Amino acid sequence: MTLYEDVGDETRRERSIPVLKTERLTLRAPRVEDVKAIALIANDRRLAENTARIPHPYGVDDARKFIEAVNGGNGEVAFAIVFDGDLIGGCGIDPREGGPEIGYWLGAAYWGRGYATETVRALVDYSFGELEHEALVAGARVSNPASRRVLEKCGFQWTGVRLTRIRAINSAAPTDRFRLDRKLWLSLKSWGRVRSVT
Repeated sequence: MTLYEDVGDETRRERSIPVLKTERLTLRAPRVEDVKAIALIANDRRLAENTARIPHPYGVDDARKFIEAVNGGNGEVAFAIVFDGDLIGGCGIDPREGGPEIGYWLGAAYWGRGYATETVRALVDYSFGELEHEALVAGARVSNPASRRVLEKCGFQWTGVRLTRIRAINSAAPTDRFRLDRKLWLSLKSWGRVRSVT
């Protein structure tokens, strides 16, 4: 038995994901001990209806399956968003045919405080820096102007509308699509229009 075999899959996955720090937040790999917090926060219909992949209702088994599946080496990177020691949401980067896509969600108690913008800036810096992506895409439901504003504040440019399958409503809904390329991000940073993470 090698040392590699002694380390569990979860530990190996967690070690492969960096910890990103912002002014107020820590983005780190989701852990087994996060299951209850994820289930509690994600089991909010208002939240689930504004994401493509979170079903509703959302229980402990869903959170457990999520943690077991993420960061498994397929190129997708998932983070737990932590504020003051408490898990408040999740985010990630998913390699897709149209380019790497970022996604994020926060518990309703944390909406309107700038945490989503801070999270997206950290994901963008990591994507263009460490991962060396040339462009990113993102989406926000047409009925979710707050999420659209987050993307726009981070430099994403609107590219159109398309229907996106939303698991929580078991149907498709119109989604605004956005794109950000590395050159624009660097330009905005040099002009002070967006801030880097700390």
